[in-house]
Amino acid sequence: MIDNNDTGWLLLTNDDGIEAIGMRLLVESLNQRGHKVVVFAPSDNQSATGMRINLMKPLQWRFRDDLKETWAVIDENLHLIELDGTPCDTMIVALDRGLQHILPEVVPSMVVSGVNLGPNMSQDSYHSGTMGAAREAGLYGMPAIASSLTSFDDEGMDAAVRATVDVVEQALKILPIKPENLRRPVVDLDKPHISRWPVIEQEPAWSNNPAEALRTAFRHGELMLNINTPADWNGKFQTTRLGMRWYRDAISFSQGEDNQKTATFTIGAASIDHTSVNNSDCDTVMLKESSISCLPTWPQTHPLALDDRLLTWCLKTGENNYPIWLKM
Repeated sequence: MIDNNDTGWLLLTNDDGIEAIGMRLLVESLNQRGHKVVVFAPSDNQSATGMRINLMKPLQWRFRDDLKETWAVIDENLHLIELDGTPCDTMIVALDRGLQHILPEVVPSMVVSGVNLGPNMSQDSYHSGTMGAAREAGLYGMPAIASSLTSFDDEGMDAAVRATVDVVEQALKILPIKPENLRRPVVDLDKPHISRWPVIEQEPAWSNNPAEALRTAFRHGELMLNINTPADWNGKFQTTRLGMRWYRDAISFSQGEDNQKTATFTIGAASIDHTSVNNSDCDTVMLKESSISCLPTWPQTHPLALDDRLLTWCLKTGENNYPIWLKM
């Protein structure tokens, strides 16, 4: 049980919608453990929307206190808000002072996106609205975690929630209650974790303390965590990289009645091929372990991109096979 006077607020979102089972179970678990939680999630399913946003379109929001009547929660330190928008919309609105406008007393320490129903591994990281929201939070300078159940059967969601809560509570131990870099008040390109590209330094600025450089990157939103947990999770974690899986026969075709002029295509892979990669998320979940991948928020060549050589330290593990930097 957490003393909620000693920890900050957790800002939750997802892409399955506020009423999704992954959101409900995660909120219930965090709430019952004493965490202060504010949900700012899409009002309906926004799966596979990536980082899509609605420009110049008024987005309605609503409190969803009605959900508290059926969820196993206590009302204290819990706010449930839905937005008629995408996962990225929820983060832009919440972090760009929308949350401050609605709930001035709430300043989140960290963003958690999920728990998603279905895997977000390999190239899923580009399609996923769950991961898009976490990445958007990082762009705003917030530490962020995305989490997914690697099955589309919600019977295993309890396991994914347990794994998520474990990692969230570990991450909170290295974070300040008030975020250091929300809305990026100062951009410091001399931070040790930042790439000096196109210059290649002989002695990187982070070389004396790579773990602290990665902690700073996480605190400042330059590094995010991506968790994937199988339904038959054995209770173990593994620090991973992205793996390789290939969606084969990804479209189906249906000819229109006129037989020539119209047709429809439906996207949805008929099969998935897996290519084994050492320490990958895809391989790890096949071993019934929960995968924790450390992913850069910014793309390569961006001035705030992580140093590629520093990223190799993300695969080094510590206690409980968490990333070694995830502990002071």
